[in-house]
Amino acid sequence: MADEPASIGHSINHLVGIPTRLLASSAFNEYPQPLRIAGVREANYGLFDRLDTAPDPQAAAEIFQDYMYLVFGLYGEKPKSGDGPRRFRSSYLKLLSGWGFDSNNPQGAVLKGWVESRFGLFPTFHKEPLGRFPSPAWMGYVEEKMSSRFHNNSINLQLDLLYEFCQWTMQRFSLLERRHVTLYRGENGFHEQRQIGPREGRWMTVRLNNLVSFTANRDIACEFGDFILEVKVPLVKILFFNDLLPGHGLKAESEYMIVGGEYRVKATYY
Repeated sequence: MADEPASIGHSINHLVGIPTRLLASSAFNEYPQPLRIAGVREANYGLFDRLDTAPDPQAAAEIFQDYMYLVFGLYGEKPKSGDGPRRFRSSYLKLLSGWGFDSNNPQGAVLKGWVESRFGLFPTFHKEPLGRFPSPAWMGYVEEKMSSRFHNNSINLQLDLLYEFCQWTMQRFSLLERRHVTLYRGENGFHEQRQIGPREGRWMTVRLNNLVSFTANRDIACEFGDFILEVKVPLVKILFFNDLLPGHGLKAESEYMIVGGEYRVKATYY
């Protein structure tokens, strides 16, 4: 088919130490292995040393956000007298807010590009299906993910730290003894995801976009479509969840942002 991708991802992936094909597989999602983005915790040991002193998730979130504000200048700088307007600094919080508004906008492209660069997974959809490269759809995605509007201020490193902080929080606090979390997504049609295997009753294998939103609340998922996907997501594939940080733009929907690939899902009608 014309819209089928040539591959699920890059053939080589050095940053997490797991081959892309394995990382993308439903077998990995059922039996996950530990994931780390190489060098992130080591290069930011001061942050993680301070996090180890946090008594609860709220204190840890404050330490993390203070560190991000300081290292990446996210408080902003007032222009000096006679200078021009303040330079726009991209931040992980602006990307999260943009994603909550529309996952197919430039902020969404930057986030999908980060997943591609760190985990090796190609996106399947950005505004339209991404088929074989090159194509107009791919060119539009590449242009948006590399735009200096949101791809500045070491944004990939900011997202690396967000991922590692999310993983640290789940290991340190409430989800320590679990390997998976059950999540839901409402669909009215498989526009962004691809069914890649035959349906067996309520079960089927789906290739999810390389970054996709789910919710922990089934009733909320029903608001986004009559067709409900239920999936067990390995904790190591969670970039962000609703209670990770205060004051972000995804609070209303109990949202989780997860790294995609091939998942075994249960599909039901509302």
